[in-house]
Amino acid sequence: MNYLILVRHGQSRWNLENRFTGWVDVPLSEKGIREAMDCATELENMEIDVAFTSKLIRAQETLFLILAKQKKSGVFLHESKKRDEWSHHPSRFEENEIPVFSNDALNERFYGELQGQNKQEARGKFGEEQVFIWRRSYDIQPPGGESLKDTYERTIPYFKEAIIPQLENEKNVLVAAHGNSLRSVIKYIENISDEDIPKLELATGKPVYYQFENGKFTKEE
Repeated sequence: MNYLILVRHGQSRWNLENRFTGWVDVPLSEKGIREAMDCATELENMEIDVAFTSKLIRAQETLFLILAKQKKSGVFLHESKKRDEWSHHPSRFEENEIPVFSNDALNERFYGELQGQNKQEARGKFGEEQVFIWRRSYDIQPPGGESLKDTYERTIPYFKEAIIPQLENEKNVLVAAHGNSLRSVIKYIENISDEDIPKLELATGKPVYYQFENGKFTKEE
């Protein structure tokens, strides 16, 4: 039996300012660093074999704070053959190093024209009901952005192709990513309906555990 651990990044500076962040590359806030370190303490005795993260710094910072607590270093593996070849020392992995894969498929939902706007100011501009629909509906896109359905449709193929094979190889897998990409993964794993998935909230810096055995996921409470 092995584990899939999902972690939403710690609070970012734009979470703190109540802004739509999306794909804007905003680092962790002071509170977000503490949340990531608390998460690292909780995971200290969990042997992590391989990690996945997005292309955004807040998720990567969270991942590396977790690995630092375990006295491990993450070595990025690149999709580009030449870049991958050039970026590693001859032994590939030394003691206490683990492979890390980073992909846009795990990025946060892209909020389009809303990115950077304060959420309360957006309510004043577009109306509270319209902003609620953009934030909480499953398949309605904000202007120029992605719906949760769009996020699901880019995240889940990558989850199936890249992450599940690691679990099938009996690895403990950590995924440090974002609220909406992780909700997409949870929707897939737990077969949550389109109507119910918008109600799911993930706290920043709080790990969610699934046991993986014989091709099946079991959530650990």
